[in-house]
Amino acid sequence: MNVTVQIMTNELTQTFLLSVGAFLLAMFLTPLYTFMAYRFKFWKKQRTSSTTGEALTIFTRLHASKFKRNIPTMAGVVFVVAIAVVTLVFNLNRAQTWLPLAALLGGAVVGLLDDIINLRGAGQGVAGLRSSLKFLMITVIGLALGWFFYQKLGIEAIYVPFIGSVALGWGIVPLFAFAVVAAGNAVNISDGLDGLAGGLVVIAYGAFGTIALLQGTPMIAGFCFTVAGALLSYLWFNIHPARFFMGDVGSFALGASLGVVAMLTNSLFLLPVIGIVFVIEAGTSLIQIFSKKVFKKKVFLSAPVHHHLEASGWPETKVTMRFWVIGAVAAFIGIMLAVAGGNI
Repeated sequence: MNVTVQIMTNELTQTFLLSVGAFLLAMFLTPLYTFMAYRFKFWKKQRTSSTTGEALTIFTRLHASKFKRNIPTMAGVVFVVAIAVVTLVFNLNRAQTWLPLAALLGGAVVGLLDDIINLRGAGQGVAGLRSSLKFLMITVIGLALGWFFYQKLGIEAIYVPFIGSVALGWGIVPLFAFAVVAAGNAVNISDGLDGLAGGLVVIAYGAFGTIALLQGTPMIAGFCFTVAGALLSYLWFNIHPARFFMGDVGSFALGASLGVVAMLTNSLFLLPVIGIVFVIEAGTSLIQIFSKKVFKKKVFLSAPVHHHLEASGWPETKVTMRFWVIGAVAAFIGIMLAVAGGNI
């Protein structure tokens, strides 16, 4: 066996072990979370009003049966802790894993604050951090991490597939922040059906982990597959009918870190391809809000698009599974573009 093959074998083995370790640790922590969730009643509240203020009559009708039973939220704490522990103990590297881990924890803190305020607030799911405040907090995290990316890692160029590197200087900082904010919000918006966001995120991290392996950055790959392993544990319990939900603590953590991984692998322009479902979900939500505010009418029966399809008669499981298929195809296309476009 030549040296190159031996190195690749070692990297694949390490990545596999990190993924399995995260899965097992998350499985171990899940009963502890479940005990706490039922002990302190972390019940998910059904939203009754939209971002623009009107009653969510269609959404309420679609999910009325689900909220007849108490379903805990904030289960994202489980995989955030599992990912953090595995990374800190086995896969910590200044250049490759500091930033995605910091984004994961930063996004988790913002989401956790929102979840706690929501649980403690009065009313049916309307309490929580204001959208503008959440946006500001995630933006500050993105800018801080972007500064580290530029100043400490010395990266000031972005790679455009089939074109090459484009030097941005300090402009890389706001671009980095944009990636964190956009990905964080898109994953959060997509977290609306049992298993939907979790499955899509596993696919996306798997794609970026593969790109990182091909680029020769095994610790970034290890981080990506650590996330995937921990999330598979979560999906075991979140597949319809969900036993619990990840909450904002999970969705913001996963999304913010995904944006960082895209920047570290110099694959930002592949993020909308690999995460096409996230783009569509966030896009349909923005279109709906814009149309209601400007034209006083809705484009979709309910937004984002997964609720529109539900309202059109699609069963929840069909929406989820078909979105997973789209996500998997998009991830494969993204990897092929990375190879063909020179990202590897």
